[in-house]
Amino acid sequence: MPKTEKLKCTSENCELDMFENHYTYDVAEDLSVSDLQCPLCGGTSCLERIEV
Repeated sequence: MPKTEKLKCTSENCELDMFENHYTYDVAEDLSVSDLQCPLCGGTSCLERIEV
């Protein structure tokens, strides 16, 4: 099963508190949270992984 992780946006101007990112089977091994963009505010350095 492909990897899934929960992320949050830490930008003060963004109202998104959490979202799940569902990866495909062919995602690059070196992809990290810093490569992603917030789906609401578009920020790239404001995402953090939520550890469960």
